[in-house]
Amino acid sequence: MKIFKISIRLLLICFCNQVYSQPMVQQSVVTLQSPDKNLVAEFYQKTVGDNKRAMYYRLIYKGREIIGESLLDIQMDNQLSEKAMALKVDQHKDWCENLTVTGVKTTAKDTSWIPVNGEQSLIRDHYHMADIALQKDDNPIYEMHVQIRAYNEGVAIRYYFPENQKGTYYNITGENTEFSLPENTMGWFANWAQAPYYKLPLKDWPGESERPLTLELPGSLYLSLSEAGCIDYARTKFKLSSSKPNTLTTAMFGETQLISPVGTPWRVIMVGERPGDLIEHNYLIENLNEENRIQHPGWIKPGKIMRVMRQTTDDAKANIDFAAQLKLQYILFDWKWYGPAFSFESDAAKVAIPDFDLPEIIRYGKEKGIGVWLYVNQQGLYAQSDSLFAVYKRWGVKGVKFGFVQVGSHRWTTWIEKTIQQAATSQIMVNIHDDWRPTGEQRTWPNLMTAEGIRGNEEMPDATHNTILPFTRYIAGPADYTICYFNKRIKTTHAHQLALAAIYYSPIQTLFWYDSPGLYHNEPELEFWQKIPTTWDETKVVQGIPGQFITVARRKGSSWYVGSITNNNPRRVRVPLRFLETGKKYKATVYSDDASINTATHVKVSSRVVTCNTVLDISMQPSGGEALVLESAE
Repeated sequence: MKIFKISIRLLLICFCNQVYSQPMVQQSVVTLQSPDKNLVAEFYQKTVGDNKRAMYYRLIYKGREIIGESLLDIQMDNQLSEKAMALKVDQHKDWCENLTVTGVKTTAKDTSWIPVNGEQSLIRDHYHMADIALQKDDNPIYEMHVQIRAYNEGVAIRYYFPENQKGTYYNITGENTEFSLPENTMGWFANWAQAPYYKLPLKDWPGESERPLTLELPGSLYLSLSEAGCIDYARTKFKLSSSKPNTLTTAMFGETQLISPVGTPWRVIMVGERPGDLIEHNYLIENLNEENRIQHPGWIKPGKIMRVMRQTTDDAKANIDFAAQLKLQYILFDWKWYGPAFSFESDAAKVAIPDFDLPEIIRYGKEKGIGVWLYVNQQGLYAQSDSLFAVYKRWGVKGVKFGFVQVGSHRWTTWIEKTIQQAATSQIMVNIHDDWRPTGEQRTWPNLMTAEGIRGNEEMPDATHNTILPFTRYIAGPADYTICYFNKRIKTTHAHQLALAAIYYSPIQTLFWYDSPGLYHNEPELEFWQKIPTTWDETKVVQGIPGQFITVARRKGSSWYVGSITNNNPRRVRVPLRFLETGKKYKATVYSDDASINTATHVKVSSRVVTCNTVLDISMQPSGGEALVLESAE
């Protein structure tokens, strides 16, 4: 095996929309730098015997190799289409083995965009890109591009198929993108989207790992392997290579049938010197998706929501009153309000339970400033989505929670994406539940407010699990953890639950999941949830280590909301407030666990004046936490 010596270096120092094009011979090395020059990506081909070729890449960060030589490979079987169209039948065992590089085009982009909802009010989209064109040397109707983008935050790679001149279709049977990692790398493994996490070495995994997959490299460098723009493809997880140590490969759910022009989802490698960098830079996933397609998104309103536990008219009105008092914006009617949720016989356009006057409930909610969301299971959505959202729009419903959706296959991926768009047409917001995770499509369809795909308070995880989630699941985007407060099954302190509303991002934030208004006794600390918004102008991860602790500070306007939580162990942390505006005084309202407080929740509320020079000394109980509001004192 030899590496070809012909090299074309593309050290990109260029301005937005500048384009350079240069013909290439079939074997080449392409070098691409991030705008800050810290990340370097290399693409090249090697011969692998009998004039067969394979594509590889490497990643270097600040002179250190973080991804060693790794295969780029996609497999397909187009024989049915080729025979039907009387085209030459591709006989190659490995589809990529006879690809020849025909050219490289490089671009640079530096723009910014304003999200409808987000963890910051302005997102920069700044990258250098190499578009490497390849063609089968014995069948020129087949062209493929390997597209590589280098951001300061990480690198993204995908396969792109231009429009096929003969119209043949593409049956993708496998994608084998590799990630060769340094020895002794550890990963936070989760076998499915709602699974617990385990920190494991790259060997002896009990199956495939969900994305995003957060990795800790030797020397305290962190990576996140993720997927962006999975809207017309099968979900792809990560598995251990069967033949190479310390190597992960993509693992598709199943085959995918595509029509060109089309690109695969992006394979994303985010890099951070702190684990918190991965959280602060998770907008990279959205940058790899198309721009907002909702022309007038003013109807999309983020907010806090609670579930109505007993679905009667009286209970609904009691929940509306409670929601208004606690400054929530929505209530949710969960499954079975329209009949058995798993039956196609149920009609999701009709109420099927007694003593449930939905028009009156919606009217009363509107009077109190509280909107109504409805749950609809996949059977109802599958059978009725062409007309259902328009019905809900006429009723005055604000959003729909999709329940028990099927995920993974190409079929169900495209169905979910289509249904999000159908909801947008009728101005309906969406929350997708169970095992589905977003891949940045909320940029394109911002009516997608949140999704589950998380082990939250439906399972009542412990505090250690809660400290892992921001560094793993939340890199993918907003998640509906379903925060609780009064339920006796909670395995954390109450200040811990309070702080989650600042740490966990979700434009529709579920609070009081297993709770009801009768459990409320004017607990003073709940003013934190009354005040806190659900979308942000700025987000800072002050400190944290997955599985141990985290402190997150988020700004809305001139006020900051801070949450700190620890794992199952007690912990003392020092929190510098240098993110505050210099020369300005702030009133800090602190919500902390204190057993001496004579309430059922044992949360103390205190206040003090702070500045950007203040360092808070926070002492947390086992499974504890602390929440703060920082408001101008001037």
